Amino acid sequence: MENKLFVLLGPTAVGKTETALSIAQLLPTPIINADSRQIYKDIPIGTAAPTVEQMQMVRHYFVGTLALDEHYSAAEYERQVWELLPTLYKERPYALLSGGSMLYIDAVCNGIDDIPTVEPETRTLMRQRLRDEGLERLCAELRLLDPTYYAKADLHNTQRIVHALEICYQTGRPYSSFLSSTAKERPFDIIKIGLQRERADLFDRINHRTLQMLEQGFEQEARRVYPLRHLNSLNTVGYKEMFRYISGEWTLEQAAEKIQRNTRVYAKKQMTWFKRDESIHWFHADNRAEIMDFVKKQID
Repeated sequence: MENKLFVLLGPTAVGKTETALSIAQLLPTPIINADSRQIYKDIPIGTAAPTVEQMQMVRHYFVGTLALDEHYSAAEYERQVWELLPTLYKERPYALLSGGSMLYIDAVCNGIDDIPTVEPETRTLMRQRLRDEGLERLCAELRLLDPTYYAKADLHNTQRIVHALEICYQTGRPYSSFLSSTAKERPFDIIKIGLQRERADLFDRINHRTLQMLEQGFEQEARRVYPLRHLNSLNTVGYKEMFRYISGEWTLEQAAEKIQRNTRVYAKKQMTWFKRDESIHWFHADNRAEIMDFVKKQID
């Protein structure tokens, strides 16, 4: 039987965690996390990481394994997942990857371009420039050094803008010159399952989850990591807003409203990205029985 990789994806707060647990128990197989922030330690509430009880039900990989100050990338994630998959396939012909980080999912399913590793000195210099000059100045510089990438880049994504400039400076070549659009062959079948909801329903869930996170102690978690707020691992929705509350710039109510709004914006970006992929089999997130029947048909 040919090995299969099931990929469960969808926007934040759509309900992937419970569905992933059900699929993992059916196959049965561990869950390979594809959320770029759940990989880090010490921030389980703000990243909506699986609970201790959920991880006792099913083994999870790449959850809470990195220190907040460790550098990580989609390329490193691809390499580590590729090292893990042969081990999993020795026990069963199925594996399950679940998450909403578009680049991480793409890296595993389609491969990632061979981009040079950024040297520590270059990374330190660019992080310093970001703090001193701001993102807008760096975007203007990227426009000069690599207009091709600038034209399609998300200019609000600090990590990608800085990384593109790091490659430009380190190699003397435009970042876009390292990018290709050719998917790499994979030695297993990839079956993508997408979860979706009506927009109003999804947005209500996002709003509710934000309040639930605060009830669970998100403020205390954010205060614990506040001294590390300059790290890229914390440059993400939720923590950025809470840090502005902790610094006295916003009230807690304002921070919560901003988290809700920015999470809704992120969810829309995720759906726009995923909708481009015609290989995804879409299901309403509440149709668990229909989803499980689909999975069973793939393994019969």
